[in-house]
Amino acid sequence: MTEAYDPTTAAGRVRLLTNDVDPAAPVFTDAEIEAFLDLTGQSVFLAAAQALDTVASNEVLVGKVIRTQDLSTNGAQVSAELRARAQSLRDQAASGDDDPGAAFLVADFDPTPDYRRWRWP
Repeated sequence: MTEAYDPTTAAGRVRLLTNDVDPAAPVFTDAEIEAFLDLTGQSVFLAAAQALDTVASNEVLVGKVIRTQDLSTNGAQVSAELRARAQSLRDQAASGDDDPGAAFLVADFDPTPDYRRWRWP
């Protein structure tokens, strides 16, 4: 079943941050993405971090370190990179970057005769 990818939704943003953007071959189902969002209180960054940690765990379990004549894979190294990306996303969530409205400040105009005065909420 092809999963939806819409980067204007929370689930789509999780997919964007985890590079799970190929609708023909999704890494996670929509239900799994929604579960990550539910587990993290609807935090897109934390849900993406959890998804990357899941992929990292799977990489270590399945990939391990394999060397053949002309091919080499290192699941542990891939897993370490994924976990570093997950930590970066957690750091962004902790700094408040997870709130799309956090970058805006509203200043109310004080309707006194001195029109140049501003009142900060």
